[in-house]
Amino acid sequence: MLERIPAGQVTVNYRALVGDRVFFVKQYWNTETDLAAEREAIEQTRLAGLHGVPVAGVLPSIRGDTIVRQGGITVSVWTWKDGETVDDGLDPAQQRAAGRALGSIHTGFAGHPASFGPSAKLDRWLHPDIAELDATAGELQEIAGRRRRRDAFDEQALRTLAERRAVLHRVPELLSELPHLTAQVLHGDYSPVNLLFQGDELTAVLDFLPPDPFLIAYELGRIAFDPRTVVLDEDWIASGTNLVSAYVQTNPKVRADDITACARVALLQLMTSLYGVRQHYLRPGLLQADLDRFWLLRHAASQRLLTGLGDVESALARVAHHR
Repeated sequence: MLERIPAGQVTVNYRALVGDRVFFVKQYWNTETDLAAEREAIEQTRLAGLHGVPVAGVLPSIRGDTIVRQGGITVSVWTWKDGETVDDGLDPAQQRAAGRALGSIHTGFAGHPASFGPSAKLDRWLHPDIAELDATAGELQEIAGRRRRRDAFDEQALRTLAERRAVLHRVPELLSELPHLTAQVLHGDYSPVNLLFQGDELTAVLDFLPPDPFLIAYELGRIAFDPRTVVLDEDWIASGTNLVSAYVQTNPKVRADDITACARVALLQLMTSLYGVRQHYLRPGLLQADLDRFWLLRHAASQRLLTGLGDVESALARVAHHR
C-alpha cells in the first residue's frame, strides 16, 4: 500500500507498506531532474551514515542501482525513519543534537575530493550585485504600490522592501570585514525541514545535496540562527551559541574564524535574498501563502541579526576561544 506524504522539490514522496515493513519511496517526477546528481546526493547520505550521522539508508535494486527507471517511472527506495520536523524553533536538547550531527557531517566531508575544488557558487555569493538587488526590490515595490486594492501582504511588502533597500548599502562593508573562511563539501541544505526528531532525539538527517564546496560558516550559521530561532526565541543568542557549542564537540578542529563569522554569514544570506516576496509578485508558487510568511519571518530575522550582530559575534568568539 502506498500513502502519499509531503513532496520534495523534485520528488513525489510515499510511505510504502509491504507486509509488516515500512519504506520511504521517492518518485522523481520532473523529467529534467539530474539523476546523476541525485545519485551523488545518495552517496553523500551513505558517507554521512558512515560517520555516525543518523540517516535513512537507500535500498538498491537487485542490480545495485540506487535509482531505478522503469516504465516511465523513476524511483529510489529508502528505509523508513520515524520522526517529525520542528517548525517553531528547536528546543535546547534538539539544538545540541542538530549541532553535533552537523559537526560529524563536516568532519566526515572535509576530506572529500570536491572540497578542494573551485566553487563558482561561492564566488557569486562573495560578490553580490547590490544594484541589481535594489532594482529588483524597487520593481516589487512598484508592483505592490500600483495595486488598486492592496491586501495585508501588499502593505507588509511595501514596508519590508523599503526597510531592506535602506540597509543594502551595508552589505559590502559586512562582506569586507569577513575573515578568510573555510570552504568544503557540506550537507547542502541543513535546515529544520530536513531534520527528523522524536522528542529530543534526532532520528534522521534528510536530503543531502551533491558535493559542492561552500562555507562551513554558512551552513553552521544557517541552522544556529535559523529565522524561527532568531524571531521566536527571546534568548536567541544563547540558543544559537548552544547549537554552535555542540557542533564543536564533533568538529573540534574547526577554525575560530568559521565559528565567529557564522552569524554574519547567515545575516548576509538573508540580506541578499528576496525569496518569497519575489515569487509573490513575479511568479507565484503553489504554496505562496507559506512563502509569504517565510519572507516576513526571514526579513524580521535579518533586522534582529543586524541590530544584535556585535553581541552575537562576541558570544560566538567566547565559544571559539573556550573550546
